[in-house]
Amino acid sequence: MAKNKVVSTEDILSTLCHSVTEVLSSASGNQISYSAMVQKITRTCMRPDIGCFVLFDGGFTGLVVTNFTAQAAMEVYQDYMRNMGMPESEIAQSHLSDDVSNVMGELMNQIVGDFTGKVREQLHTSITQNQPKMMAINKQVQISVDTTMDRPQARRVTFTTQGQNIFYLELAMDKTEFIKLHDFDISEAVDPDDIIANQNATSGKATKQPAQTQEDAADDDFMAELGL
Repeated sequence: MAKNKVVSTEDILSTLCHSVTEVLSSASGNQISYSAMVQKITRTCMRPDIGCFVLFDGGFTGLVVTNFTAQAAMEVYQDYMRNMGMPESEIAQSHLSDDVSNVMGELMNQIVGDFTGKVREQLHTSITQNQPKMMAINKQVQISVDTTMDRPQARRVTFTTQGQNIFYLELAMDKTEFIKLHDFDISEAVDPDDIIANQNATSGKATKQPAQTQEDAADDDFMAELGL
């Protein structure tokens, strides 16, 4: 009898890491990579210079913390803003700027959304989360974020930006395993850009159709006036 496939904490962490690299690399054009070595830690903390936390609940309980150095945060933020076509004069130059916190928080929100989608497709379970909020942390302050978990496991992964700046992701979650009882198809991920493009194309056709109908009606009225 074939052994059933088991999905462990490390597998879920790997999925989360893929969401981080895919979203940040796509949004900023900055090639983000992460270490193949994962560190076991005893607790998750928010550390300087800028970071955020996200609580998960549902199919499993967990906590994700991201800790960026000022250099890493500014590199990702500025690359993202340039990729969006923003002029240099409108791009913040300090990680303490509210714009940096807001933009990095939105990127984290996209990462979480991508991750929850992958969890739903790959594990056939659903999780909910709070809204991520990035905040600058004073170097003299260390904040520990606690959540109620029966047998927590904590991991830390090191990420590196294209400019060789470092940031960290920490995951704490209940010790759990997902065991596949039978094979199932994993639905293909839907590209948001494709959805927007298809919607615009449909809207364009819908807009053109009434215009054509009105034009035909006007021609009919003109012909009727001529007695034809």
